[in-house]
Amino acid sequence: MEGRHCFEHLTIEENLLTGAYTRRDGRAAVEADLEMVYTYFPRLRERRKSQAGYTSGGEQQMCAIGRALMSRPETVLLDEPSMGLAPQLVEEIFEIVKSLNQKEGVSFLLAEQNTNVALRYAQYGFILESGRIVMDGPAAELRENPDVKEFYLGMSEEGRKSFRDVRSYRRRKRWLS
Repeated sequence: MEGRHCFEHLTIEENLLTGAYTRRDGRAAVEADLEMVYTYFPRLRERRKSQAGYTSGGEQQMCAIGRALMSRPETVLLDEPSMGLAPQLVEEIFEIVKSLNQKEGVSFLLAEQNTNVALRYAQYGFILESGRIVMDGPAAELRENPDVKEFYLGMSEEGRKSFRDVRSYRRRKRWLS
């Protein structure tokens, strides 16, 4: 299920339990993992009896991540987890993902256009343009790279720039050459 789609007609808890559908390690193990999800996402515990279709975008994103965790994966793919969410909620979700990675050993493969937040939480990054990797390396190094700062973070030696400014400057430079 792409994005943060939930089974709208099911409750939050029923959605989470669908993630454990194929597990064969017993009810106690599933209940323990459900408790773990509620520990990381306390808002889901509060809303566990609510129909998922009537929850906020952030709560649906948390539900989708929680549902994935219920299957006990080694790796979770998150596609644009910040899309449509308030900045404060984005930070909260990324903090939880970082904690899950460090404490539970779950790897996250993140596809995210919000370069600033992605590189602050990632350990390693790949910069793609038109479907091709144009740069990769440890996230801390990418954050300090002048090209990444200018093109993706809107920063340059002269200070903050908009993408339009950077693009216009590059066009003028090519035209004058």
